[in-house]
Amino acid sequence: MSREYSENVLVQNSAGNLLQNVLGWEVVLAYNSEKLGPDGTLGRTSYGEVLLTRYFRQALLRLNPWLTPNQLDEVQKKFTAHVSTASLMQINEEKYFLLRDGIPVTVKRPDGRTEIRSAAVIDFKNPENNHFLAVKEMKIHSQLYRCRTDIVGFVNGIPLLFIELKKPTVDVQNAYIDNYRNYLDTIPQLFYYNAFLMLSNGLEAKVGTLGSKYEFFHEWKRLKESDAGSVELETMLRGICEKKTFLDLLENFILYDHSGGRTTKILARNHQYLGVNEAVSAYENRKLKDGRLGVFWHTQGSGKSYSMVFLAQKIRRKFAGSPTIVVLTDRDELNRQISDTFENCGLLGKTKASQFIASSGTDLVKKLQGNPSFVFTLIQKFNLPKEPPIYPDHDILILSDEAHRSQYGIFADNMMHLLPTASRIGFTGTPLLADDHITE
Repeated sequence: MSREYSENVLVQNSAGNLLQNVLGWEVVLAYNSEKLGPDGTLGRTSYGEVLLTRYFRQALLRLNPWLTPNQLDEVQKKFTAHVSTASLMQINEEKYFLLRDGIPVTVKRPDGRTEIRSAAVIDFKNPENNHFLAVKEMKIHSQLYRCRTDIVGFVNGIPLLFIELKKPTVDVQNAYIDNYRNYLDTIPQLFYYNAFLMLSNGLEAKVGTLGSKYEFFHEWKRLKESDAGSVELETMLRGICEKKTFLDLLENFILYDHSGGRTTKILARNHQYLGVNEAVSAYENRKLKDGRLGVFWHTQGSGKSYSMVFLAQKIRRKFAGSPTIVVLTDRDELNRQISDTFENCGLLGKTKASQFIASSGTDLVKKLQGNPSFVFTLIQKFNLPKEPPIYPDHDILILSDEAHRSQYGIFADNMMHLLPTASRIGFTGTPLLADDHITE
């Protein structure tokens, strides 16, 4: 059968046309036409290369014009190197933080001393200052295997997006079982830098992350909350691959959870992405809202703790200043679970969660009088009604988890008295009561 009528070419062409004509990506068909060499189609010198160094180096110089030729080589070497004994997940996590936070490079000062400076790989503030490229039918070789991928998406030469396609009559799970899992074994280098894995037959699409079982791949149905919802590939591409959204997801909505002695890579689900960004917008306008940021409602088992982590992460990365984020619960078990999640996802740095947990009402007040990055507390710890109000010179944001229950009204009143300038947002998986002391 000719390629024009092969199993997924119509789906592949539709996806490529959408990426190019609607979303503004450059799209290249490499099928039997890619020329190797520095001046070739993609600048690759061999089919084993997955980092497109031509575009990568161009981006580095564009974003970091201070780089010398030696420093440029140093940055590329650091970005491509990895320990030979590292697992694929360990390599992926290391690469992620380099592309998100920048690559350290040695800079010589005028006085002859050296210092470490960070070289940006991606311009997250200005999407159009990056090069978005989708390559269809790209050959990728390893020492023993020869593969050809459906679509690989690159930003500044970095392969961040993998799309495996099937014809509409084939179950999407086949793309996971027959192709993706095989590529993990045969061409693992493709996934060193990967952020998003998409599987689709055109009519249905799933997105996931490295290491995820198929059941944890999820749909992307909506571009905004009010949409009716569609599971088709077109909706997913419009929802994830729009340049601003793609970079927002990459920067702010990926976590590596180290709970239980293993690493799980987490990508925000559709409802989390939309909801967290609504909350970020409310926080941005907190003064107009008198600190009342509303309620983030979740269905059971839909990742409420991760939503709180995503919100805290984005606020700390994208807003000036150093806010104190107070995570409020009403049970010891919840307090431990949520603080452990924040620790295991890296938001507390190298500090143990226990250092941020208020042990008593007095300890809570002491912590709030400082400017810790986080405080984890039970609402019952707001038990000192005569404490004078705290008026800090920094922002305080309260994330209230199921702590809106009316029987704790007195503690909520104490909290409002102690922190009159704090902003408040509620997270709940249960129907709200009319008497919501914390978020209203």
